Amino acid sequence: MNEKSVSIRPARREDVAAIVEMLADDHLGRGRERVEDPLPASYYAAFERVAHDPNLTLVVAESEGRVVGCLQLAVLAGISSQGGVRGLLEDVRVASDCRSRGIGEQLVQWAIAEAKARGCNLVELLTHASRVDAQRFYERLGFSRSHVGMTVRF
Repeated sequence: MNEKSVSIRPARREDVAAIVEMLADDHLGRGRERVEDPLPASYYAAFERVAHDPNLTLVVAESEGRVVGCLQLAVLAGISSQGGVRGLLEDVRVASDCRSRGIGEQLVQWAIAEAKARGCNLVELLTHASRVDAQRFYERLGFSRSHVGMTVRF
């Protein structure tokens, strides 16, 4: 597979299993995702919520009929930054056997262009502190460290 053969398209329900597999394919995802056959219904319910929200866009990178990457773009209106609209990238993943081929870069560049087209004045993302390779990747694409993220789980 070469990066020229990758297309980015909206995710479909039949892509959910491949997306979950990519989400589970690292040290953090293994502990929080459930890759089972059949997948838990919660994944499909979440897909339906995303698919019906005009401010959320879930896309996949596909090559030769196989889903090899994914990304979600959230478009968030707000009062801050003079009422600016921001894009938030979530769940950027590339299949482990397809990394270092430019697929992640294509996904992120697609998302930045889409955010601009939808009126966003900035794009932000969160990446876990332990994902140092991901941090270097995003910095190479022009992102800068600007926030301290905090989480509360329930």
